[in-house]
Amino acid sequence: MDAKYLNYIPEGDIYLFNTGKAQKAWLCYGCHYVPEVNAHRFVLWAPNAKAVTLVGDFNGWDREATPMELMEGGVWVCFVEGLHKDALYKYCVTQANGRQVLKSDPFAAFGQNGKDNASIVWDGGSYQWTDGGYMKKRSQRKPLSQPMSIYEVHLGSWKDLGYEKAQYRLLGEALAAYCKDMGFTHVELMPVSEYPYDGSWGYQVTGYYAPTSRYGNPDDFKCMVDTLHAAGVGVIIDWVPAHFPRDEHGLACFDGTNLFECKEQRMAEHPDWGTLIFDYGSNQVQSFLISSACLFFEEYHVDGIRVDAVSSMLYLDYGRGSNFTPNKDGGNTNLEAVAFLQKMNSTVLQNYPGAITIAEESTAFPLITGAVEDGGLGFTFKWDMGFMHDTIDYMSLDPYFRSFNHNRLTFSMMYAFSENFVLAYSHDEVVHGKGSMVNKMSGDYDQKFASLRSLYGYQFAHPGKKLCFMGGEFAQFIEWNWQQQLDWNLLDYPKHEGMRQYYRQLNHIYKNHPALYRIDRSWDGFTWLNVDDKERSSIAFLRSSPQDDDYVVCVCNFTPVDYEDFVIALPCEGTLNKLLSSEDAVYGGSGKSCKKRISSRKAPFMDMDYSANITLPGMSCLLYSFRPKKEERARRSSKAAGTAKSGKKRAKN
Repeated sequence: MDAKYLNYIPEGDIYLFNTGKAQKAWLCYGCHYVPEVNAHRFVLWAPNAKAVTLVGDFNGWDREATPMELMEGGVWVCFVEGLHKDALYKYCVTQANGRQVLKSDPFAAFGQNGKDNASIVWDGGSYQWTDGGYMKKRSQRKPLSQPMSIYEVHLGSWKDLGYEKAQYRLLGEALAAYCKDMGFTHVELMPVSEYPYDGSWGYQVTGYYAPTSRYGNPDDFKCMVDTLHAAGVGVIIDWVPAHFPRDEHGLACFDGTNLFECKEQRMAEHPDWGTLIFDYGSNQVQSFLISSACLFFEEYHVDGIRVDAVSSMLYLDYGRGSNFTPNKDGGNTNLEAVAFLQKMNSTVLQNYPGAITIAEESTAFPLITGAVEDGGLGFTFKWDMGFMHDTIDYMSLDPYFRSFNHNRLTFSMMYAFSENFVLAYSHDEVVHGKGSMVNKMSGDYDQKFASLRSLYGYQFAHPGKKLCFMGGEFAQFIEWNWQQQLDWNLLDYPKHEGMRQYYRQLNHIYKNHPALYRIDRSWDGFTWLNVDDKERSSIAFLRSSPQDDDYVVCVCNFTPVDYEDFVIALPCEGTLNKLLSSEDAVYGGSGKSCKKRISSRKAPFMDMDYSANITLPGMSCLLYSFRPKKEERARRSSKAAGTAKSGKKRAKN
């Protein structure tokens, strides 16, 4: 290697990568233009390769033309002058067994997708961010006590914007306008890291450092995020460290050995998905994955990551039955994966104030959102899969049988405060023959819509953040098909447009009432007002935020029968003022009336001194703002202020 290049090999960064301490490994590895020597530097980790050469359209894909040199630390390096932007390249890796394989750059910032899978020279782009004010405000936010209503989106099938391929910039403009109007606080994008197979929806990643080129280049992706931020909409991306595909150009058997995957072949293969599992105990793999997560926060300003398939990471016997290698203590917990997730969450949340991490975890593994110092995994939130399954199962029942399954409706409150939950009705629930959200509901056409409105009302009033998969907000009838846009034409029909307006109103009520989001992990924010009326399959509860002097009552009737005298308890004297009825005609409901204002009465119920009679239409959800009597408001406000002052004093001490 020419001596003039030696000073531009980042030995310190290579050391950090090899010790598992790298957080910005993309600054060292991959392709970078070095202006001091007017050349592009290529750095590749492949310690067990016999030889590596750089090939591309700039050298006619000649496997001998541009050799790379093995340096200390197991990395191969070369410098190339005269490269043009958007040049295509790969590494020709002569593996330990002598076989030559063309590999995409694991650290590429840009790459081809689909059958073409070369990496693309990208010199950092020229995009100028405009979201400084948004990012500053985000850094001061406390996500647990803020409203969060997430719109989950698959970019390729949300809406046809009139081009052969949807573009990040156009999608950003359209999504920002739609989400702002609808009242969503965040979008969650199904995986945007580069992937070869369209049918994987992005969940089989080969390019952990590159936004997929299906919709544009990295600058276009930045513009999309920036546009959403300008509308006040946060961006969460699905991130997939649980497994990776076997595609020859990708990470699999990279230098002829199990480099990225588990060293024991049996434990390296995912038995259910046909993919490979990362070696979470490897220092370099930790550096690779954690740097990938940090890249999207650092370079692309995302607000959060939702980590896919966490359960498959945590359990050594996941999908294996008894065919697994136990941990050092003889158990089935993947201790290395636990340590990796703790390290990843700590790194992200410390470096990017206001950012969030979300776990898709389907078991009762303890302390998913617990603090790392307390033995938890350190996630900000966890999807509440139990709530999702129980409520969907309940709503699929004929109303006659719901009274025998009342616990499916109420059981979530037995564990609601054990984690920081997101109540998610995600894409997983509307594919593979499961039916769309509206088609899961029991009953005829009208009953399905009434049931879904009631379910959404219950979801929004229940403790936990909210998530809706695209199309669910207007009751798309068919299952999601990633190969076509949503059926937006359904909005020409009153029932579907009514559902969209209803979901929009739920979002705005949710954001405007701190009682519905401020206290999501304590009984201080939730009180049952009628919980055991299984004969009528109806419930009522109070959401509270004393510090904001805000109280919201939710009453749900999950039968098609009207009730004139449904009794709910009230904690004190006061009045109920209607916020919303799911049966209002504007939302596609029957138009049956319910009282707009209800006064409490001095009649004990459920160990409370006061109560109220509610006129409850069949298959409905009612939301009321509860206004305690003036004297009671003053007492509660004083108590809340004292609690807040005490909490600040404890924090200071």
